[in-house]
Amino acid sequence: MYLADSRSTGSRGTEAAVVPDTRPGRRPAVVPSTVLALGAVSLITDVSSEMVTAVLPLYVVAGLGLSPLGFGLLDGINNGVGALVRLAGGHLADRGGRRHKVVAGLGYGLSALCKPLLLLAHTLPVLGAVLAADRTGKGLRTAPRDAMISLATDPAHRGRAFGVHRAMDTTGALLGPLVAFAVLRATVDGYDAVFAVSGCVAVLGVLVLVLFVPHRIDARADAVRRPTPPEPVRPPQLREAIGLLRRPELRRLTVCAALLGLTTVSDSFLYLLLQREGNLPAHLFPLLPLGTAACFLLLAVPLGALADRVSRRLLFLGGHGVLLLGYGLVLSPWHGVPAVIAVLVLHGTFYAATDGVLAAATAAVVPARQQGAGQALVGTGQALARFACSLAFGAAWSLWGGRTALAVTAAALAVSAVVAVFVLRGTDETPTTGEVPV
Repeated sequence: MYLADSRSTGSRGTEAAVVPDTRPGRRPAVVPSTVLALGAVSLITDVSSEMVTAVLPLYVVAGLGLSPLGFGLLDGINNGVGALVRLAGGHLADRGGRRHKVVAGLGYGLSALCKPLLLLAHTLPVLGAVLAADRTGKGLRTAPRDAMISLATDPAHRGRAFGVHRAMDTTGALLGPLVAFAVLRATVDGYDAVFAVSGCVAVLGVLVLVLFVPHRIDARADAVRRPTPPEPVRPPQLREAIGLLRRPELRRLTVCAALLGLTTVSDSFLYLLLQREGNLPAHLFPLLPLGTAACFLLLAVPLGALADRVSRRLLFLGGHGVLLLGYGLVLSPWHGVPAVIAVLVLHGTFYAATDGVLAAATAAVVPARQQGAGQALVGTGQALARFACSLAFGAAWSLWGGRTALAVTAAALAVSAVVAVFVLRGTDETPTTGEVPV
């Protein structure tokens, strides 16, 4: 890991690009230091975010007395609002000559500012506005961050690199609920204390980004072919970013990510169902995400490496098959702590097989100069679909009850998975650019 201060490359004082060591006998690192630095930022930020996420469902439903439909609206905001700015974040990062760090830093900073504001949010409109601003920050940072990982990594190892990043990110997701649980147990006004501590941790994440992530990252594949820095190119236009959907491989990935996102129940709703089905005490609720995070942490790197060797498409679809098994287990007559643990393991496996794998698959079919926009297009389609799913699931829960709503969603997921198999069929051909199969 290294400080982000750039060094001059000549009389013009331009910033040095981060390129791999191409000297004879030296192999480029499978996981570059830039990925590790970004992983550290995500780890710290996820501690902050998951502290809030772990207590938010119980705070809203039990503390503020909102209905499942009201919580569905908030959860939809949590998942969907960021999608509205994700395209802008990816495009702005690409327009800036691959200066993705600036856009990502704005996103991390905005989210950090929102955490203390939760102390003042005691009504649905105010809480919704704060969450919308927080998710706007997430939307700004996600595509530039994934673009930096793609550009810093050799194409043949992107699945592993994204797996390492997601594993570090998930370590934060594992620690966040533990910190929230400890704060709730140790304080009288537990929710306010959780929000205050979360804000302090978020500021630390921004500082790590500023100090340890380089300002400019050049494409590893381009650098291997050209040891000297490439000549400046015209920044991509907005119409070119939208025009990426004319690429058949990217269009298929976007359609499938959105289709499957429409039938993916949000984590918060799944944890509420598990807490009620398992009759768990309320103070144990923040610990439920730990099972998901622990399994995700253990499997993110090996499944990412497996995706590099076999098929990212098949692993992505297989992950949704695992999620379907988890839904079936929730609906089964088997209850109690062992059943809860089994569902959380399946849930974590789903994320390990889909999250970083989808980002790696996207990177393989997008030009280096438009990595931010490409990641944003796929992520936006998925996030908007999950926003719609949260609204629909909250309404279905209010009308029919949680179990019936989950049964309908599981049936829809099975149908969507079959459709996705046909949509993605034929995308496993080896690209002519030398990258590994999608």
